[in-house]
Amino acid sequence: MALIGVFDSGVGGLSILDEALRQLPQHDYIYLADSVNAPYGEKSSDWIAARSLALCKHLESQGCEAIVVACNTATAEAIKQIRAELRIPIIGVEPGIKPAAMQSQNGIVGVLATEATLKSDKFNALLATLPSHCEFIKQAGAGLVPLIEAGQGDSTQTLELLAKHLQPIQDAGADTLVLGCTHYPFLRKAIRRLLGDSITLIDTSEAVVRQLKRQLESQGKLSAQASHGAVIFISSKNAQTLMAMAQDLMTSDLAAHQLSSAALEAIS
Repeated sequence: MALIGVFDSGVGGLSILDEALRQLPQHDYIYLADSVNAPYGEKSSDWIAARSLALCKHLESQGCEAIVVACNTATAEAIKQIRAELRIPIIGVEPGIKPAAMQSQNGIVGVLATEATLKSDKFNALLATLPSHCEFIKQAGAGLVPLIEAGQGDSTQTLELLAKHLQPIQDAGADTLVLGCTHYPFLRKAIRRLLGDSITLIDTSEAVVRQLKRQLESQGKLSAQASHGAVIFISSKNAQTLMAMAQDLMTSDLAAHQLSSAALEAIS
């Protein structure tokens, strides 16, 4: 039974962990949130790359046999270096602009992501491979991550800020919206309140976990046992708060797993 690391700047990656526990509940997990430094989307590329690599090395040292970098910003800025330096499978996340382009009926796609993701070479290289007839309305969701981190995802303040960010996408007539940050699936209900049910929301968590499953299978580490594994929540800020937020935000059956929490030790 493989131990799987899931790393994010904060609670956003819980959307990936949620899906992993649905598809692969038999495995053990360490969820590592660098909440003291969240959000990553407003930090420099060099800082993001160095910090992400250090935290993934820490997860490897804890015995993780695969790591999901469950943060679009960290994936964009650091995944290449992480894969070069670690010897275990590293699965990243990226905005689902390719499936969005394929599903859009009118060719107008909104992309809500962090500033760092939208400016990254990785994102823009992916964008360049897509059909030119598809128009992408890129919008940075500045300020949304700190509100979600503070447990204010359903607040009036969040709804008002989200409405401001979604307005250009709505004005352009987009029929598809890419949730380009792992925090944003936790705003699904708010987005539906603002944009209605007609817009298609693209969240890549299912595809990310399918890739994790393929990697485990190819390594011969995919467990077939029926029991549920343990989940350890580690935070650079407050691990108990992180675990409480996981229980509040996630929809998978956490009660079926053995849960524990721990503070993140100093990482140089």
